[in-house]
Amino acid sequence: MRHNGVLANLYCILFAVFMLAPIVVVIGVSFTPTGFLEFPPSGLSLRWFRAILDNPDFIDAAILSLQLAAASATISTVLAVPAALAIGQGKFPGREALLALLMSPLMVPTVVLGIAFLRFLTLIGLSGSFTGLMLCHAVVVMPFVLRLVLASIVGLDRSVDRAAISLGATDWAVFRRITLPSILPGIVGGWVLAFITSFDEVTVTIFIVNPSTTTLPVRLFSYIAQTTDPLVASVSTMAILFTVVLMLVVDRLYGLDRLLIGEGKR
Repeated sequence: MRHNGVLANLYCILFAVFMLAPIVVVIGVSFTPTGFLEFPPSGLSLRWFRAILDNPDFIDAAILSLQLAAASATISTVLAVPAALAIGQGKFPGREALLALLMSPLMVPTVVLGIAFLRFLTLIGLSGSFTGLMLCHAVVVMPFVLRLVLASIVGLDRSVDRAAISLGATDWAVFRRITLPSILPGIVGGWVLAFITSFDEVTVTIFIVNPSTTTLPVRLFSYIAQTTDPLVASVSTMAILFTVVLMLVVDRLYGLDRLLIGEGKR
């Protein structure tokens, strides 16, 4: 910001305030001692955080969301890495069509996806099951992994691979010793984005869950439809805190600049 003009800096500050203000309000409301939404709070209390422990439905939904996000992000990563390698390094008929197909969940309205998933899962007998939910989330979050891994692959220097092969290395050795370490930041960044997207997904999920597989966002949505009190804000604050801790851990291990925009930290 040091090299920007006054208007550019003012725009950045206003944009940051616009983005952070709702989060500040939610965190502030979660500490209110009253039984209704109040901001600024008239006092500081952990009453609504203790109330989470009295609602096991929220805890069960949070555990289910964590398991679902981890499973779907892992499945999408396992599928996206070979697809990205084929699209980024190969030249074959239908390459652009394959890329468009894999990225299509980003272009199709989520309501349409939800209805399509509901119909498909009903036909194959997985409606309302954790397996069906996990496969649907893997499809939804796969474009996030594919984009980051593909960006890492496009920037690779293929002459290193050719040099290794000319010295007798097998294709598996080239992938394991050269390609995989080079694209690992893209894989980790894609997995993290997929995990957060799956954890936060509600529009598609609300079509395909049943009472035994209700995720945390769907549970919050249903709770808000029936009543509104600071418990929703306290659950949201815990989710925000979890996301911040996750991003700090990832930044500590790999560096967010390196993962998201490709700038080296080391």
